[in-house]
Amino acid sequence: MAFIAGVRTRSLTDNTAVVTIKYRWLTQNPFRSMYFACQSMAAEMSTGLLVMNHTYESQPAISMLIVKNSAVYTKKATGKITFTCNDGNHIASIIAQTKQTGEGITTDLRSVGTDEAGDTVAEFIFTWSLKAKSK
Repeated sequence: MAFIAGVRTRSLTDNTAVVTIKYRWLTQNPFRSMYFACQSMAAEMSTGLLVMNHTYESQPAISMLIVKNSAVYTKKATGKITFTCNDGNHIASIIAQTKQTGEGITTDLRSVGTDEAGDTVAEFIFTWSLKAKSK
């Protein structure tokens, strides 16, 4: 669904993921702005890409699951919206911790959406549960 809506990964590093989505017919709500679910898809992808980047081929494997999310919308989302998550270093430390203890850990990851003018349109917090799988 994200692909059909136009969610696209722009960049991915160990610390940062940048994802975009454009306001268009498929993503608009009746109020002539971007539907909140479309923004949520892009924001979640920015956090999830970082988690996946740090867990790929991990030994032991890491299970990951969103257990909660919240959002604050501060401006009408139109045009191209860019969601950025800069929590890669934090994710790396949480993964190291769960590998060491074997316990599940929940952590909040933040994604901020900005419009083409650089104004913040929304901020999402996704609570991820991460746990090293037992062998």
